[in-house]
Amino acid sequence: MKIISIHKNRGLPIYKQIIFSVEKAIEEKSIKINEKLPSINKVCLEFSLSRDTVLLAYDELKKRGILYAIPGKGYYIKSIGITIKNKVFLLFDELNVFKEDLYNSFIKSMGTDVQVDIYFHHFNIKVFQKLIEENNGNYTKYVIMPTNLKKIAPILNTLPIQDVYILDQTNPELEKFPSISQNFVKDIYFALLEGKSRLDNYQKLILIFPGFREPIGMKIGFEKFCIDYHFDYEIISEFNKLKINIGEVFIIPNDRDLVQVIEQSEIDNLKIGQDFGIISYNETPLKKVVANGITTISTNFEMMGEILAQMILENKKDQLENKCQLILRNSL
Repeated sequence: MKIISIHKNRGLPIYKQIIFSVEKAIEEKSIKINEKLPSINKVCLEFSLSRDTVLLAYDELKKRGILYAIPGKGYYIKSIGITIKNKVFLLFDELNVFKEDLYNSFIKSMGTDVQVDIYFHHFNIKVFQKLIEENNGNYTKYVIMPTNLKKIAPILNTLPIQDVYILDQTNPELEKFPSISQNFVKDIYFALLEGKSRLDNYQKLILIFPGFREPIGMKIGFEKFCIDYHFDYEIISEFNKLKINIGEVFIIPNDRDLVQVIEQSEIDNLKIGQDFGIISYNETPLKKVVANGITTISTNFEMMGEILAQMILENKKDQLENKCQLILRNSL
């Protein structure tokens, strides 16, 4: 039975007609899993098409998980799940509470005709490169969370560039890719400025900045704010049970350090929000109730997931900054 039909006066791109022909053959059960499609050369000769046109259609079906290729032999049916229009490779650095909110929002906003496979590089450049190399060509879209990894543009350039989106952090090296990200310099600067009337009640601001996973923009924005508004400040790489002095404010990107500071305040018998202050980074439900409420600087991760989905579904190539806010509570 004939699998592929082409009508050159139909007004529909030829490669899409090839895709629809394969989908129709699967729906009608004319071709089954593991059965071979007509070769690229055969389709080219039969319909007087360029090799690139047929290859574009077959590769699109491969990205969606409908076909698989055996080098030197051809293309075969892998799945009959033709309702999946987008197959998304989602590469996170790690999974935590707020990134889970981002992920869930993205999945919900993408709808039902999508398959999203999530991977984690754990801030390891070798793992990052390996995952991309192993999955190149298997997806319709690639969403990459590069964090602070350096010199990754050559790795990303091996992917279909028109299908790559950058998430959460970006940098000049990645400026050609569409993105939805945080501006960490601006976010921390203006969040601290919003809370300045409360910060004026303290003598010193201390940023706990390990620098391994945290965006360098946090440090830059913090220093700029303190210099511009004449605050005494310090940047430390770890808390490690330091003595807390009355009148200090700790800005804490990492929740492990947040726990240590709260525990040390109990040992020192100091009251959070009165004797000293705390500003945490990234909103979680627990911070609403811990220590009578922790002030946070946070982007809206649910909104980030919604915007990312919209960009992919509408094939937008924007470079957007997600909104950030200071959520004031009793710890400041």
